Amino acid sequence: MSALRTVGAPRAVRRSGFTIAADGSYAACLAEAVPPGGPAGAGGGLLPERWTLAGPEPYAVPLPGPRPERPGTQVLALADGRVLISRRGDGRCDLALLYPTGPDTGELPVGSLTGTDVRLLPPAPGGAYALAYQEDGDRTGIWRVLGTPDGLPRPVMTVPGRCTGGVWLDRAGRLLAVDRELDGRTKAVAADLHTSRTSPLLQITDDSDDRLLLAEPDSGLLLLRSDATGEARLGWGVLGSRRPVRFPDALRVPGVLLTPVAAQPGQILMPEASVVALRAEVPGGAESLALWRPGERRLHWRASPPGWLGAAGMWLPGDELRLPYAAGDCPCGLAAYDPPASWPEPAAVAAAAGSGVVVQVPAAARPLALAPAPPARREWCVLPLQQAPLAG
Repeated sequence: MSALRTVGAPRAVRRSGFTIAADGSYAACLAEAVPPGGPAGAGGGLLPERWTLAGPEPYAVPLPGPRPERPGTQVLALADGRVLISRRGDGRCDLALLYPTGPDTGELPVGSLTGTDVRLLPPAPGGAYALAYQEDGDRTGIWRVLGTPDGLPRPVMTVPGRCTGGVWLDRAGRLLAVDRELDGRTKAVAADLHTSRTSPLLQITDDSDDRLLLAEPDSGLLLLRSDATGEARLGWGVLGSRRPVRFPDALRVPGVLLTPVAAQPGQILMPEASVVALRAEVPGGAESLALWRPGERRLHWRASPPGWLGAAGMWLPGDELRLPYAAGDCPCGLAAYDPPASWPEPAAVAAAAGSGVVVQVPAAARPLALAPAPPARREWCVLPLQQAPLAG
């Protein structure tokens, strides 16, 4: 353990790699810093930054070291307030825990991982995980890098092929979906970290690339991107269900890139009612927020906060959607958004199906209210999702 002495207070001008702890208490990112007294563009390098989100107002604490961080560095926010950092070296990534110690930054090394491509996975309850791809054997190791008995990285399982992405399918940190590139195709598979087994998750067509982007464990809602229809499109399905994947026209906006950010929790067994927040980007950098329910056939547009930090956001049970942003007058902020009007609407559809597929909902079949999440969580089984018919 060491304390890294720093001089002055660098000023952050741009931020990237924003991650939020599993419980929403802290966040971390890499900030492009300007030396004290220097003008914007002076090139002070990258430094880790920790955001405290659990409180009346969010605030940021820089965690600078003796030298700027290199490009390719990754940071991960932890629920205890520390920040896991991964620094790329010669054929390996060195891991350490950072934490503020008054005017200094404390650092605790926690081991290294070797591999052609090492990626930290999204925060998980009770630990932290990483993917380490070995090019010589065309395989990817899933490692637990925090929460092990000896405090050092420990291998969990190996998956054939090159794995990227990483989406947790449950709230216990057991089922992990990764996008596996094998034999020239990319398909999402589910990895059970307790049994070290994988099973197919997205099998839309034999020749399609099917990637998972977001999962909401309460409802089982999955958001994915696939070229099964002949072009890369957003679709949705339900984990543990034999219902096919749908490609709604509402998520096909010409000239706009839609990226899922977060989904509304607490909609138990009601994926059509869960609101999904999407980041909408157009060429030139303009962006906005789109809210969408699978049970509707339209997007609800909202203005995004100035300085929105990428496709980052959090939606905790019983809370509003919150998007992190950093602007000139507010270097550390959270913008709150309410979900659209209650669902279903008078003329809503049961499921926003693929092109040309519309199923009307009888009035008697509509739920009267959206029930809060019960204490127990549903145990999901993993079934491969197939493509919906593209014509009614």
